Amino acid sequence: MALQSPGAKLAISHMHDWLIILLLAGIDGLLNMIEPFHRYVGKDMMQDLMFPFQEDTIPMWGVPIVSIIMPILIFIAFYFVRRDIYDLHHATLGLLFASMITGVITDSIKDAVGRPRPNFFQRCFPDKRPVFDKETGDVICTGIHKVIKEGYKSFPSGHTSWSFAGLNFLSWYLSGKIRVFDRRGHVAKLSIVLLPLLIAALIGISRVDDYWHHWTDVFVGGFIGITVSSMCYLLLFPFPTYQHGWAPHAFFYMLDLEEGQNSQGDSQSPSLMRIDRSLEMEQMENGRRFM
Repeated sequence: MALQSPGAKLAISHMHDWLIILLLAGIDGLLNMIEPFHRYVGKDMMQDLMFPFQEDTIPMWGVPIVSIIMPILIFIAFYFVRRDIYDLHHATLGLLFASMITGVITDSIKDAVGRPRPNFFQRCFPDKRPVFDKETGDVICTGIHKVIKEGYKSFPSGHTSWSFAGLNFLSWYLSGKIRVFDRRGHVAKLSIVLLPLLIAALIGISRVDDYWHHWTDVFVGGFIGITVSSMCYLLLFPFPTYQHGWAPHAFFYMLDLEEGQNSQGDSQSPSLMRIDRSLEMEQMENGRRFM
């Protein structure tokens, strides 16, 4: 019976999308296992890489909590208000797509670029005794391999790209649900939408303050996250200016409605009739607001 519920049927109809998410997760896991490119680091370059090696203010395990779990809880809250399984499914699907695609892009670039972190010196030489190859002048690290490996993964910032991927998607989602662009100029609504972006920006700034990243790493990471999440949202939802600043439904909700009407003509199923009535109520509500 669980597999016959509307949510289960919807998830099964998008089984290939969920399988792609699992594939992206597996690819990202492999990218974290391989050895990144070891960029040349000479004596003259060490001056900019001698910052303190300290713990993260925000550990990596905390990023999915903020950028994935927190938005999904908000999606669930909207589901309990509107009972729109399409909205919940596609919001969750889009968020995970944004996060996984961003993760693969970020980690691929990390491995290919191999830029040393600002705290690379202490990672490479924990005893603070630098050793360089006499022929090439490159570093010969004496530290722990795992710590050194992470030291070559500065560009771009994974914390920042993941944070902006999830929280920018949440901003798009909220802007369509609370009618930010309804042309009434409510600054309070805009503040709610910008709050997730502020949180993502503060996470990025913490990476510079902790000396784990250069500012350019954070800037590019934020750009990747914003770009990917914006594309994923607009793939599944209308632009937030749709219907006087409201993007009430996912695209496939409306597509399924149109297909049902075309296939059944005037005789609609009870489910489609319920959808029609909900759309009529929304149109009436919009009419009252603008009278």
